[in-house]
Amino acid sequence: MDQTNPVKRTGVIGLGAMGLQFARHMMRKGFDVAGYDINADAMQRAATDGIKPGNSPAAIGKHAEVVVVMVATDQQVESVVEGSGLLDALAPGSVICIASSIAPETCRRLATLAAAKDIGLLDTPVVLGQEAADNGTCTVYVGGEERWFLHARPVLETFGRDVIHLGGVGTGQIAKMINNMLLWATMVANFESLTLAKKLGMDIPRLVTALGHGSGANWSLSRWGKSTGKWAEKDMDTALELAQAVKVAVPLGGLVDQLVKGINQEKMKALLS
Repeated sequence: MDQTNPVKRTGVIGLGAMGLQFARHMMRKGFDVAGYDINADAMQRAATDGIKPGNSPAAIGKHAEVVVVMVATDQQVESVVEGSGLLDALAPGSVICIASSIAPETCRRLATLAAAKDIGLLDTPVVLGQEAADNGTCTVYVGGEERWFLHARPVLETFGRDVIHLGGVGTGQIAKMINNMLLWATMVANFESLTLAKKLGMDIPRLVTALGHGSGANWSLSRWGKSTGKWAEKDMDTALELAQAVKVAVPLGGLVDQLVKGINQEKMKALLS
């Protein structure tokens, strides 16, 4: 890795709603971007935008100096990093950025495998949702060695307005988990409160605007009806599993885990009508 020779070639594995936007932002900032997805339609959309198609994760590794992985689960991340030939294809000094929300321990284990080949691995999960991904204004929480962070930071800054290095591998994932525990707790509080307000005859859109000027203001409320709540249950399950592993009581987290199962985007939007 040579800090005097900046990254020029990047790759994105996982070209879904967020991964495709990451690739687009990289390209707009002048990077030579290649992408791969198991979905042919996703590959076609990326190619239409000028992103070079790769026929496998290994092909992306042969092209890229920094690879961002944005798939859904721990198992999919493991398959990409371990089972696809990616590590063998990447040159020493390259960096893999795991943008997926997965277990910290999974990131640590994969970082050890990568280090044996002099390849860096960072966990780089993002927050603020799809709108921020569309606009290139995500917050990116980063865990991993500083030297790898410095190498990959210009790439992460293409889609991250705030790119924050928090410590060793896994700390990015922990930060996102804690962020989302607070987010979902706030969301269920908003849902309960607005449901009561509607039953009491309040005009909910006007109330939401008014609350934005009060001490109850919060990010979730300011975007009410836009958030999908899609990953709430997964996020809370992960948080509870980690809390159990370190034997920390999180009774509010347990209650939120149950409550988010009954909330979806349609119910949130319904309160506004």
